[in-house]
Order: sequence, then C-alpha cells, then structure tokens
Amino acid sequence: MDQTIEARGLTKRYGDQLAVDDLSFTVQPGRVTGFLGPNGAGKSTTMRLVLGLDAPTAGTVTVHGRRYAELPRPLHTVGALLDARAVHPGRTAAQHLLALAQTAGIGRERVDEVLGLVGLSGVAGRRAGTFSLGMSQRLGIAGALLGDPPVLMFDEPVNGLDPEGIRWIRGLMRDLAAEGRTVLVSSHLMSEMALTAQHLLVLGRGRLIADTGIDDFLRQNGDETVLVRTDEVDRLARLFRRTGATFEARDDALHVLDRTATEIGKLAAGEGIALTELTPTRGSLEEVFMALTEDAVEYGVRA
Repeated sequence: MDQTIEARGLTKRYGDQLAVDDLSFTVQPGRVTGFLGPNGAGKSTTMRLVLGLDAPTAGTVTVHGRRYAELPRPLHTVGALLDARAVHPGRTAAQHLLALAQTAGIGRERVDEVLGLVGLSGVAGRRAGTFSLGMSQRLGIAGALLGDPPVLMFDEPVNGLDPEGIRWIRGLMRDLAAEGRTVLVSSHLMSEMALTAQHLLVLGRGRLIADTGIDDFLRQNGDETVLVRTDEVDRLARLFRRTGATFEARDDALHVLDRTATEIGKLAAGEGIALTELTPTRGSLEEVFMALTEDAVEYGVRA
C-alpha cells in the first residue's frame, strides 16, 4: 500500500497572503523527514492542508493516494499532533483517548497501551487541564499513535519536554520510521533535527527551498573548512600566506577555507611541519539552515 504523503502544486492563500506557494514533494516511508523553515514559512499550514483542516487554493495533497477526507478509516491511516493543548481540560487523559478511540472502533485496551507507550499510565486519571506542556505533548502523541497508523505527522513535538523527554521522542520517531512508517516532523530545534531526521524538506515564504537527505543538504549548502593544529602554528601560517591559502586563526588552530586536508598535509610535510590535527569540518545544520533561509525570514530583527 502507498504510504506516502504527496503534494502537487499545493497552494494556499488567505486573502492577500500567500501562505503556501506551489509546493510539490513526496514524504517517503522508512525514514524521518524533518520539515524545516522560519516562522511563517508555511509548515503548519501545509500540515493542515494534508489533514483537510484547510482547503487548498490550488493543487492537491494526498495520503495513501487519497485526499484525507476520502480515507475510509482516517485514524488508522494518519496520526497527527498539531496542537498539544487542543484537549478538553475537564477530561482525564484516559477519557480523552477513549473518546477518540470510540469514534474509530478502537478498544479500551489500546488506550491503556498507548498511555503506557508515552509514559502517562500513572496519570491516566488526571484531568488534561492540569497537565504541563510536556505532559500534554505526550498525550497528543498518544492520540496520534492510537490507531496504529502507518503515516504520522508531528508539529513541534519536543516543545515543553525535558531532556529525558526529548531523548525519548527522538528514539520514538526513529523507531517508528524503522518499522516502515512515514514520519514527518516539524521543529525549530536544529540540533534535534540533526540527530533525528534522515531527510529534509525546507520551506521559505511558502516555497520549497530544499528536498534532500540531511547529509546532502549539509554538503551542498555548507562550506567545508579544514581545522589544522600544530606546535608550529606561526610557521604554518606563514606557509599558508606564502602559498595563497585562505585561513582564519581561532582557538589555537588554523581554519583553512580553500584547501583540502590532503593538500594541506602534503604542503606541511614538504616543509617538515608536523601536524597534530587535520580535520575536515562543515557547518552545523543550524548554521547551514540559517544561511540558506536568511532571505526567507518573515519575522526577524533588522540591523
């Protein structure tokens, strides 16, 4: 069965505002796809379009080859967390999940199972209105998992989680993908996306900027430098100047911008300069993302 999320020419306008602009992409199963973009880039709108909560102005988006409204058993097909606080505050965690389960023919035993999966068994009888944001996130994830769906979408799922919770959800996302599910995760935490996602969709002002594996994204968009350490740093710096290499001196090391590690090693060896470290490096996901999207920031501080 086709487990992809597929958008073709997807466009959404709210009056004069173009929120999503001619998006075409496919989210494949078996990997975590990170959905990145600055505030206002159109990520949440795109997720709402996938779930049929908003109607596209143009184009289509399907799950399992169908529009969400056409899915015969939607809760068994797509699980989603868009707003962790969208829970009746007077209901207990168990009551909230049971109400969802009853609309989809899911038994009480599955409610107990997902409460255990997200670590909320001990507070199943507490009212959701008393939950912290982190606990609400766990409850929202339980709701997404309730129908054991092959397609999962999470919008900022780590908000409010403590370090243990962040580590837990990181492992959960990767485990779900390893089971062959389609997992789409939106987050502003680049450090978490670097550890969790295998593929990236990057938006800017509603348009698709990148659709690629995370390693390819860093390689294609980030500048590679070579970190060099030696006990003869002044002598090596003079050698670099003499041979026209571009470099920066930082933290007792030289960062070379326009030579490969092999070239630097041969150059130093030719002068009899012993190197204690020779490490190619690239910018972090956060650095590369910020550089790539700086012209697509909707709300930012202007110098």
